[in-house]
Amino acid sequence: MKRIEKPTLSFWQIWNMSFGFLGIQFGFALQNSNASRILQTFGADVEHLSLFWLAAPITGMIIQPIIGHYSDRTWTKLGRRRPYFLVGALFAAFALIIMPNAHLLAYLLPPIMIGAGMLMIMDASFNVAMEPFRALVADNLPDKQRSLGFSIQTFLIGTGAVLGSWLPYLMSEYFGVSKIAAPGEIPDNVIFSFYVGAATLVATLLWTVFTTKEYTPEELHHYDPVNIEIENEKKGILSIFTDFSNMPKAMKQLGLVQFFSWFALFSMWVFSTPAIAQHVYKLMPDDTSSSTYADAANWVGILFGIYNGVSAIYALCLPRIAKLTSRKITHAFSLVIGGIGLLSIYFIEDPNLLILSMIGVGLAWGSILAMPYAILSSSIPARKMGVYMGIFNFFITLPQIINGFFGGIIVKEIFGGQAIFALVMAGVLMIAAAISVLYVQDEENSMKSPIAKITD
Repeated sequence: MKRIEKPTLSFWQIWNMSFGFLGIQFGFALQNSNASRILQTFGADVEHLSLFWLAAPITGMIIQPIIGHYSDRTWTKLGRRRPYFLVGALFAAFALIIMPNAHLLAYLLPPIMIGAGMLMIMDASFNVAMEPFRALVADNLPDKQRSLGFSIQTFLIGTGAVLGSWLPYLMSEYFGVSKIAAPGEIPDNVIFSFYVGAATLVATLLWTVFTTKEYTPEELHHYDPVNIEIENEKKGILSIFTDFSNMPKAMKQLGLVQFFSWFALFSMWVFSTPAIAQHVYKLMPDDTSSSTYADAANWVGILFGIYNGVSAIYALCLPRIAKLTSRKITHAFSLVIGGIGLLSIYFIEDPNLLILSMIGVGLAWGSILAMPYAILSSSIPARKMGVYMGIFNFFITLPQIINGFFGGIIVKEIFGGQAIFALVMAGVLMIAAAISVLYVQDEENSMKSPIAKITD
């Protein structure tokens, strides 16, 4: 049966459809730049931080393929994808409010356990909310508009990440909110930032839910009758394993690239705050409550915002760069620059010069969000967009899980508790990823629309 092109949407319809991603990344950035700080304040040792961060990849590995599978097959009055990211947003907002206030619930459990529990709930909720967003653009847009749709989504991802990363610093430096607190408690600038993040997350998701229309099963059948008929052949949850065994060849080849890339990113997210506090600000490892430590932690938030901002701008340039070179060369170049950026942190003594390091990381992050998906775009069946985006997440979560179990041991036993060497290791692995991508078989020479991704 002949496929009929979907109607063209306006710029603002596409913007509204992706606007919720700004809130998701706002909250995700708050978690990324402050979770280690919060857990250290509640008593976690630096070598144990990576174990707490296991919540993100483990929940992502389990939840994303399942959510992708069922969101491909869910039809309600709210639509196909919207019920999932609405529920995910509400649970994530709850965790954002509770996590920095865990010390207030000490009569129930130790704050470190409550904080870790909220981190797990937050990660699971972000995964529930994010997975359907990736498929929503493919559902609603005709082929000719997908590049614009994913570019807008990438821009909103970067914008939300910048705002979330910078907010604690802005709260303390420009709004006079206290950046220090008693030992075992979280400063007000972090707590209030998490409140703002929760409100932003819910507001932006509600905006998308109430301004975006999804196609009914009948309409989708009208536009793509072949895919819908094939999709209805097998709906059982066990079909995920069949899809996994039948994954495209390009997805398998990208596994090593993703392993090196995400092992490096996980190390950066977990160990940046203690590494910069110890190596650049010259603090002792057990100092987590001084004004100088607060300055270091707040500056890490600014640096994370910088690399996210750079990635948002760079992602819009990737199609042109890939057209002039190739997608593999583009990704390899970006990863090398990111690796150099991470390695340079070891040689920096002035915190302001870390901005240059983060510019390099931003180029790598922008490419990681887009280029692997661009390489895969021509080999993923449209009818299984949700489940294959979830399955591909396996190659992102596995290296983080391995890092979570062994990263802290490496820092303690091999690096002598010096977290800066975790960032050096991350830089080396980023360059290894750049070399690995050159061996990936990319059958498509022209740039496809990049599909944006975050972490876990």
